[in-house]
Amino acid sequence: MVFFSRMDFSQGNLFGYIEDLQELTIIERPVRRSLKTPEEIERLTVDEELNDIERAVYLLSSGQDIQGTSVVANLPVLMRQNPAETLRRVLPKIREVLHVAGVEMQLTAAVSFLTVLQDESVSIHTYSHSFLHIILQNLEHRDAGVSNAWLETLLAVIEALPKETIRHEILNPLVSKAQISQSLQSRLVSCKIMGKLAYKFEAHIVKREILPLVKSLCQDVEYEVRTCMCRQLEHIAQGIGTELTKTVVLPELVELARDEGSSVRLAAFETIVNLLDMFDADDRSQTVLPLVKSFCEKSFKADESILVSLSFHLGKLCNGLYGIFTPEQHLRFLEFYKKLSTLGLQQENGHNDNQLQLQTLEQEKKYISVRKNCAYNFPAMIVFVDPKNFHLELYSIFFCLCHDPEVPVRYTMAISFYEVAKLLNSGVYTIHKELVTLLQDESLEVLDALVGHLPEILELMTTNGGENSGSESKLLSIPDLIPALTTAEQRAATSLKWRTHEKLLQKYACLPHIISSDQIYYRFLHRMLTIILTNNVLPVQKAAARTLCVYLRYNRKQEQRHEVIQKLIEQLGQGKSYWNRLRFLDTCEFIMELFSKSFFCKYFFLPVLELTHDPVANVRMKLCYLLPKVKSTLKIPSDKHLLQQLELCIRKLLCQEKDKDVLTIVKRTVLELDRMDISLDAEQLEKEKQQSEGRSTNVNDKIFEKKRRDNKTSSVLAKSMTLSVSGSSSGTSAGKEDKKSKLVRSQSFSTQALHPKYSNIDKCPNKSSATGYTSSVSGMGKSCMLSFTDDTFRTRSTGNSGNATFPSSSSLTTSRNSFNSADQKNNGNKESQSRKMSIKNRKSNP
Repeated sequence: MVFFSRMDFSQGNLFGYIEDLQELTIIERPVRRSLKTPEEIERLTVDEELNDIERAVYLLSSGQDIQGTSVVANLPVLMRQNPAETLRRVLPKIREVLHVAGVEMQLTAAVSFLTVLQDESVSIHTYSHSFLHIILQNLEHRDAGVSNAWLETLLAVIEALPKETIRHEILNPLVSKAQISQSLQSRLVSCKIMGKLAYKFEAHIVKREILPLVKSLCQDVEYEVRTCMCRQLEHIAQGIGTELTKTVVLPELVELARDEGSSVRLAAFETIVNLLDMFDADDRSQTVLPLVKSFCEKSFKADESILVSLSFHLGKLCNGLYGIFTPEQHLRFLEFYKKLSTLGLQQENGHNDNQLQLQTLEQEKKYISVRKNCAYNFPAMIVFVDPKNFHLELYSIFFCLCHDPEVPVRYTMAISFYEVAKLLNSGVYTIHKELVTLLQDESLEVLDALVGHLPEILELMTTNGGENSGSESKLLSIPDLIPALTTAEQRAATSLKWRTHEKLLQKYACLPHIISSDQIYYRFLHRMLTIILTNNVLPVQKAAARTLCVYLRYNRKQEQRHEVIQKLIEQLGQGKSYWNRLRFLDTCEFIMELFSKSFFCKYFFLPVLELTHDPVANVRMKLCYLLPKVKSTLKIPSDKHLLQQLELCIRKLLCQEKDKDVLTIVKRTVLELDRMDISLDAEQLEKEKQQSEGRSTNVNDKIFEKKRRDNKTSSVLAKSMTLSVSGSSSGTSAGKEDKKSKLVRSQSFSTQALHPKYSNIDKCPNKSSATGYTSSVSGMGKSCMLSFTDDTFRTRSTGNSGNATFPSSSSLTTSRNSFNSADQKNNGNKESQSRKMSIKNRKSNP
């Protein structure tokens, strides 16, 4: 954005602005020249009435190259829509155009043909009949990129083709294409095809028809062909099995390993390493081991081209040949690895600085790659020497690699550090200094690589820390850990790589399992709060907030806990910046995830609700999104006062909110809250039930004694009549109550801001609850008084749990408070009713 108020229109700057405008004009001119002329636009115009097939045929016949390329790219779509017409009319045109097409259309066609195969738009028989010939015709294109693209398509097609089609369409022509008289490109393509065909046919067919061609190409006069065929011997060996590999493939590899071309020798060496599992012990000891020793001896002298590959595969070689090594050979390969690990860092052969020639840039890059490969193979070398011998045999090399001057080497060591720690197990305490060194590394790439498994590494350090391991002396096993961790965090915070900082803060959540609570409180917890307050990157702030909540979760000192909670409420929840108040809501969300519901309700419920009065709409909006989670922390009846506060805040939002977006979210949130279930506090309910049972029992005992004195001659019929009358009266009153509650719930939002249900929330529940309890209990006989009261209470509680709307919650609260008065009224009604029934009985039975 350009702020004109800050622009300086002095004479010197004005000329600068004019020059800038002139440069923009110069840049714009080529754009104008590249616009299409009316004649060109006319040639590019196509009749709109043509359908897709007709348009494709027209563009391939008389359109420009870019239009034809577009049609070829759209071929998979045409095949899905109308395969029959596309095969009959469009594909022949594409075949004609490809003879003279440019590189772009050729590459597009190769991709489109592969897509048609993957989409399975046609059967494989139809595909091989229509598309396979076009693919084979373009395999030997003069452009190497085009040829490779068609070859990749063909290799994918071979996977799906039946054997007979492969034999007639591919294998038979391959015999002539692989001859020495053919072009170099043709022979290279033949090599790659044969590597693929070895998987498709049985071993005897491969031996009879393919292996003679393989031997011929291994002896080709061009080193590119020999290299390519050598690379394919791995696939051929896996296709023909162990026996033929030993008698046919291994001799060819031995001969190619002595080839005059360095690329051929390199290909032979890597193929031997990859096929090591297919050779038996005799082949390894008599054939493979001498070859490997020869490669190692020549790598420093005559054949440095193989040095990088040898260092990369050395770990696999040492462990693959482990069983056949003599102690002397074992020591020789270990010394060779140590020499590679320090290659380029020290003077060789006793020469001094005056005698040494300056290393070229190529050599330096090669040596860095060698040391990087040695770092990659370090875990394999630990297995090779046995973890018990690590300190004696490999610790010095481990130290050198962790302190290597090149970042790629240290980066690789940081990645493999966790594997090294796992292998050392109880001896992991020997590498704690290197852990501290990598944590303090000046390169953030190294730190980022190490942090990925930092929790697992620290856990291994503390649980397998030798004599010093234990919960009471966690820090003794890694004495410099805390300064290293704080230094790493500060370096990440001052850099521009916020993702590394975020990752680091997330991993620091493991520290309560590693170091003491006091160390976390004084060195890390307040730092997390500072990051939340001062950092400008939202993911970093959220990571710090969650880690702070984890620290608070494992802090058992009440004074420290209360101090942190107070700071969170004062500096975040009541902070001057709305950004801090937003982060307070994020922190509360993490607290609800990590802590118990009662903890959140005790310390954070009311501070969260206070944000309903926040002057910034974004804060109120975020609070509305959080309210369903807030309500889910409540338990009824112990948190009924908090529920009332929540309802009051929602009513105020509905009445007073002026922002349209916030009001819309408030209404949506209210609907979601209305559908939510509030969890019941089972222990509290049981206590209340027991108390109500005790009161009911005392009242019923008094009534029973009084009626026993007055009505000694009452009959069973009168009792049954009393029960029926009371049942009908209670059913009638319950039905009215159900209708009343349904009427309240059926009211929806009108154009006004306040929902009718919430405007009467203080009046309706008291009346309905008292009426419901009175009608449900009145008219009961003395024999079933206690059980009916129990069932009524249980039914009401369950109903409130299932339909946790705000009126029903309030009615549950007020109904419990008015339970005693309802009982007294019910008892009076029952006594008068029973007296009337007894008078009637006396008159009917004189």
